[in-house]
Amino acid sequence: MVANKAKATKRKASIVEVAVPQQTASKQEPEPSNVEENDEESDYESDKNDLLGSIDDEGGDSTDSEGERGFTSDEDDEVLSFESLDSDEDDGEEGATLEEIEGDVDDGDNAEDVEGEDEDDEADSADDVNSDSSPEEDNGDDSTDEDVEEDEELEKEKEKTKNVKKVEKNGKSAKPDRKTKTAEADEKEESDDEDESLPEDFEDLKLGRIEDVLGAEGKKTRGLNVFPELPKKKGKVRDEYDAGDTSDEEDIRNTVGNIPMHWYDDYKHIGYDWDARKITKAKKGDAIDDFLQRMEDPNFWRTVTDPQTGQKVVLSDADVGLIKRVMAGRNPDVEYNDYEPFVEWFTSEVEKMPIRNIPESKRSFLPSLAEKKKIGKYVHALKMGWMKTSAEKRRLDALKRAPKYYMLWTSDHGKEDIRRIHDHVVAPKRPLPGHAESYNPPPEYLFDEKELAEWNKHANEPWKRKRPFLPQKFNSLREVPAYSRFVKERFLRCLDLYLCPRSKRSRLAIGPEYLVPKLPSPRDLQPFPTLQNLIYTGHTSMIRCISVEPKGEYIVTGSDDMSVKIWEISTARCIRTIPTGDIVRSVAWCPNSKISLVAVASGKRVLLVNPKVGDYLLVKKTDDLLAEAPRSDTIDNERIRTAVQWGEVTEDERKLGVRIVITHFREVRQVTWHGRGDYFATVMPDAAYRSVMIHQLSKRRSQLPFSKSKGLVQCVLFHPVKPCLFVATQRHVRVYDLVKQMMLKKLYPGCKWISSMAIHPKGDNLLVGTYEKRLMWFDLDLSTKPYQQLRIHNSAIRSVAFHQRYPLFASAGDDRSVVVSHGMVYNDLLQNALIVPLRRLKNHTVVNDFSVFDVVFHPTQPWVFSSGADNTVRLYT
Repeated sequence: MVANKAKATKRKASIVEVAVPQQTASKQEPEPSNVEENDEESDYESDKNDLLGSIDDEGGDSTDSEGERGFTSDEDDEVLSFESLDSDEDDGEEGATLEEIEGDVDDGDNAEDVEGEDEDDEADSADDVNSDSSPEEDNGDDSTDEDVEEDEELEKEKEKTKNVKKVEKNGKSAKPDRKTKTAEADEKEESDDEDESLPEDFEDLKLGRIEDVLGAEGKKTRGLNVFPELPKKKGKVRDEYDAGDTSDEEDIRNTVGNIPMHWYDDYKHIGYDWDARKITKAKKGDAIDDFLQRMEDPNFWRTVTDPQTGQKVVLSDADVGLIKRVMAGRNPDVEYNDYEPFVEWFTSEVEKMPIRNIPESKRSFLPSLAEKKKIGKYVHALKMGWMKTSAEKRRLDALKRAPKYYMLWTSDHGKEDIRRIHDHVVAPKRPLPGHAESYNPPPEYLFDEKELAEWNKHANEPWKRKRPFLPQKFNSLREVPAYSRFVKERFLRCLDLYLCPRSKRSRLAIGPEYLVPKLPSPRDLQPFPTLQNLIYTGHTSMIRCISVEPKGEYIVTGSDDMSVKIWEISTARCIRTIPTGDIVRSVAWCPNSKISLVAVASGKRVLLVNPKVGDYLLVKKTDDLLAEAPRSDTIDNERIRTAVQWGEVTEDERKLGVRIVITHFREVRQVTWHGRGDYFATVMPDAAYRSVMIHQLSKRRSQLPFSKSKGLVQCVLFHPVKPCLFVATQRHVRVYDLVKQMMLKKLYPGCKWISSMAIHPKGDNLLVGTYEKRLMWFDLDLSTKPYQQLRIHNSAIRSVAFHQRYPLFASAGDDRSVVVSHGMVYNDLLQNALIVPLRRLKNHTVVNDFSVFDVVFHPTQPWVFSSGADNTVRLYT
């Protein structure tokens, strides 16, 4: 190895001696920009050239290589210089500052010598790389002390020549007469002089920059891990955290992280700061310190302990406000408005959009032949007087407005005006004959016996017949006889046309959307029942009636299974079952909350039952009240005594809760209470003038309000405020004043059969349901005819009900549905009631053509109960 290195050194010296005269004339310094561009390439090119050099050296013959290298061109010289500089180019900018650090370098005498030495060292470095990284050295050849000394000398020479060359690159050109050693000596002297005047920290700065100039990088081995370094910036390194807040800033109070803090329970510290110093825990005071702080510190109520650091944190007003809003269940944002107006994203207005929006073609801007013809027609019409100009129209209008004079005593001269009929109205055409008019109609058009009997029945009311004629069947057209009423019908037809006053009427163009009233949206009318919540099951037959306790905790139901059941509303649990011995057609809970009593209409009897639910004192008070019958001196007349009898109960019935039994002479269909709870009325439809009876509980007396039969009574109602009684017969509703004993009003629903009725809590509006699928709303102050008719059911309506508090009413029918509607009554007499159907609830099933029998609202909540033929009671909330 020593021999090889010696040979390499001699060869380099000879190359330099031959190449120096050539370079003085032709060589140019490489530009720094080229160095930067070819940075990455030169790294790998140097390794390739070094490899070639090592192959050439193995031969041992140095004469050819010396000759070749002695006469290289300018380009080759540049490549050689790049190969030696490839690893230091990135430090070019820092290397240029060496002169500023160590003092001004005196101009050298001979630049050519310097360049020659540069190239000499470049070749030397290339050979060194080859020799150092050769396989023989890798295989572990022992190097002697002489090798080490030679390596150190070569490295020193390389560093010296590098420094001088970098000084040249930055434009500080040395004079050609000077040599490198004298330049170094001058630099040392000047640097010694400047050291005295420089600041103290300048020495460190200078040393750092000298290291940058000399380069502290590792060796390159055949292109492995060779990456160009990033260019280093001049000046002092700036701290990126000096500016203040950055995205990387962390909470400096606790540097432990999100870990369980009980790990530090046995230690006095709670983590470490950035300088690895322990963060001591905050002192925890005892109860006395806590009490003193509570008394003295005005901010104690807003002070909280941080679980991460254990420190006390005083909350700001904004934090306290945020916590209050979160605890109140409101939006944390202060500016959020909970009551913003509802935005209707999907508008109900129909937008008009063009089907196609293609720009017009150029052809459309040319004069149109069709338009030319149209304008020609207009001109001709103006000439002939068929069209009038605006001035001519104004003149004719003025003539029309002027007073007109008529000839009174002479006949009209214009025969044309007499003869011609102006504005002739064409007579309506007769409809074309159908299959039924045929002489041989299809069999389905011929009447059967039932249809024929129906047709003959309406002989006096021919407009009610299905057809104005009787379809007949003939085998051929020749068998059809002459029409007997032909002449008469023709005469009547001509008479109609002659006498009919035909005149032109302007037809109003009204679309269907204008005929539908503008109703509010159901979401604005909440609350109302929407979902089925509970099902009360237990009866074995259809449930005809329901009633709710005044406090709204229990309901009572009556069924065809001859029993009355009392249920708890909230749990749908049956509390008590009371057998009655007959079908229960009506139940009514006493509206007086001071007594606990239920009236049950079962067969011919009315049972007054103590349900024994609710307050124990109330139940006991009711039993004491009904224990003894009060004595009365008045004797009922014969009609009342034969119609009704107040009787005592048996021991078995008393155990079940029955307190009083009132026996009637006909089957009782309905029982209803007065608002105060002392009077109640019963209805027996088959009892003629004794069909309605009013009973007084406190005196145990009965009265007959009517002496004459008013028709088949369906149901009765007490007015909620006034002493009035509403009596509904099949076709009418009569209103009676019980004090004056006279009829106040008769309402005409215009129906054939009334099924049920309900009165508004204020007493000014009445709701009537009919078996003809119609629901009628009466405004008692307005008219005796219905204010509004609703056709919201597809089958017979069985029951109607008003809510006591909310503006709601409901109707139930045999179409399985309970329809909940909004019925707002205003105090302003000029404003009509607002009626809006809201929700159809269809959960009951149809059994033997029956479905829902009764519907009742909860007294306080917007809930509705319905009973049906499917043996269930359903609660909708």
